This record gives sequence, C-alpha cells and structure tokens, in this order.
Amino acid sequence: MSPNAWTRWPLRESLSRAGVSESRLWLGRGIRIAVVAGLLWSTFAGGSFSGWGLAAAGAVLLVTMLAFWGLFRMSLARRLWPALGLYAVLGAAAFGFLLVGARLPAIVLCCACAVTAMERLPLSAAVPCCAAALGAFAAVNKGSWLTTTVTAAGLVLAGYVVRLDAEARGNAQRLLAQERAARKAETESAALAERGRIAREIHDVLAHSLSAQLVHLEAARQLIQRSTDLEADREQLLERVVACRGMAREGLDGTREALSALRGEMVPVEDFLRRLTAAEGARLDVAGMPRALPAEAGLAVRRVAQEALTNVRKHAPGAQVSVRLEYAEDEVRLVVRDFGRRGTPGELERSGSGYGLLGMRERAELLGGTLESGPDEEGFVVRLRVPA
Repeated sequence: MSPNAWTRWPLRESLSRAGVSESRLWLGRGIRIAVVAGLLWSTFAGGSFSGWGLAAAGAVLLVTMLAFWGLFRMSLARRLWPALGLYAVLGAAAFGFLLVGARLPAIVLCCACAVTAMERLPLSAAVPCCAAALGAFAAVNKGSWLTTTVTAAGLVLAGYVVRLDAEARGNAQRLLAQERAARKAETESAALAERGRIAREIHDVLAHSLSAQLVHLEAARQLIQRSTDLEADREQLLERVVACRGMAREGLDGTREALSALRGEMVPVEDFLRRLTAAEGARLDVAGMPRALPAEAGLAVRRVAQEALTNVRKHAPGAQVSVRLEYAEDEVRLVVRDFGRRGTPGELERSGSGYGLLGMRERAELLGGTLESGPDEEGFVVRLRVPA
C-alpha cells in the first residue's frame, strides 16, 4: 500500500455511477427499497408507537435518509469535514432510534455506516468511522460476542471489497476516458496532417505550374517590349499565351490528380510517367516488378519527375532526357538525367518558384528518403529514393 493510500480519496468515477450498468443500478435501488421497507415494517407494524413516539420515529427516519443523501454528495465532492459531520448525524440518528425503542433500525444503521465509511472515505477517516459504527453495533446487539465479532469482521471485509470493486470500476472508467481523449487527439492530429499534406501537394502543383507560366509570360513581355511591329510578332505572342493556358490547365489537372492520389484513386506511377515523358519527348525505362505505391511515395515520384522535366525545358531546351523508374524490394528509385544541357551547375536548384528541387528534397526527407541533384560527367542528374 502506497504511503498516501491512507489519505487519498477514492476516484471520483468510483464514487459516482459512471460505468455502472443499468441492471446493476436497478438492483441496487431494489435492495435499498427492500431494506427501507423492511425497516419501516419492523418498526411500525407492531403498533408499539403512538402519538409523539410515532412522530419521533418518523422524524429520525427522515433525518437518516437526508443525512445519507448529503453524505453521498459530500463524499463525491471530496469534502471531508462535512462528510464527518454527517456521520455524526447518522450516529445521533442511531441513538435516536434506540430512544424511541426501535433497536433493529439502529443496528442496521450502524452496519450501513460502517460499510459506507469503508467505501467512500479516505482510509485515514474510514477506519475510525467504521470502528465507531461497529462499536455502537456491538453495544446495541444482544447476540453472543462470537456472533457480534464475526458479523463486525464480515462488515469490514464487505466494505473493503465494495471499495476495491468501486476503485476497479473507477480505474476502468478513467482509462476509458483517457483512451477516448487519445483517440480524439489522434484523429485531430491525423486530420491536421492530412490537411498539411493536401496543402503541400497543392503548393507543389501550383509552384510547378506557375513557374512554367512565368517563363512564357516573361518571354511575351520581353517580346512586346522589344517589338516594333506587334502584328509581325503576333504568332509568337499567341504561342506564348497558348503555352500559358496549357500550363494553367496542367496545374488544375495536377491539383485534381494530387487530391485523387490522396484518396487512393490515382493511376499507376509508370502510366503517369509514360504520358509525361511522351509529352516532353523523353525516354522512359521501368525496372523491377511494378506494384502499387503508397500515396505519398507515388506523389513524390510524380512531383520530382515533373519538376526535373520542367527545369530541363527551361534551362536546357533541346537536351536529351532519360527517365528511369526502378522498383526495389523496399523502396522506389527515380533517376532523371539530361545530356548536353546548357547552363551552370546548381541552376536547377534555383529554378521555379524559389524552391525547385529543394522543396522536393524536403518532401523526400519527410518520407524517410533522399533526393540528390547535380551535374555529372554526362550532364545533369536527379536521383530520388523513397521507401515504398
């Protein structure tokens, strides 16, 4: 028993009706009604009370019921001194029953006080109250000392068993409440993570689309600024506007694809890469056994491939590009390589919306993977590895 077990109150869940089944509630109510009815019958059925005696017995019974109700409320509120005061009132009520000649109600009241004290009070207060109630029971009871002793010991044991049962029920209710709170927090955390993931996907799609649109719009602006005959440059301007429109539509489609992927409704990665490389004029190689990828891993492969090919289109137009998708045992790898690119090393990192492949690297690291990019002996290469 821990050092503070003597001064610790029972759990609030133990003192309340939380977790008590409906059948058990009605069983307890039925027992209390039967006990009160038996006491009333044994007290008043003999006709030994009349006049003031009958009124006094009724008043003592009413005080007893109100004191028990107040005791339950005070113990639930963990107010020790008011609870002890109500125990004193119950002791006075037992003495009042003796004064009016109702010995059986006095005995039952002493026994009920002993059991209730063991159930609802800290042990430091319950033991003295129980001892006082059982002492009064021994003084009132006219049976043999052995019967009285055995009955008193049984009452102490019964009260402590009831206390342990209530504590077990209270602990179960507290654990259940904690589990519900943990599930609620987990649900809220999952919802926040999902929102963050969706926001990140939409950000990456829009950054990719808008950066491509800015390239065409800047070219159109410079063309208008330098042109002396806009009619002669009409075809080039129209080409830039059409390209911007295509980029905007591509961004919208990419946003829809991202949301579909998060719902698990995305086409396989290799099919997406086939369409993407065909549109960009790149070569695609697929190695390993194709399989369905987790939503975030599949989106990472898609976004890195889009970003790498967009950067090739912006900074190395006309360069040959190869894309290799490899399914390994516990991961998926993507390699995008261009040959004969123009531009300076590191230019790819600064492209796009200011993030470029740096944002893709952060995405890969969040998934526990890696992304490497830089020049090599043949050109520029982007390597992605993510768990799958």
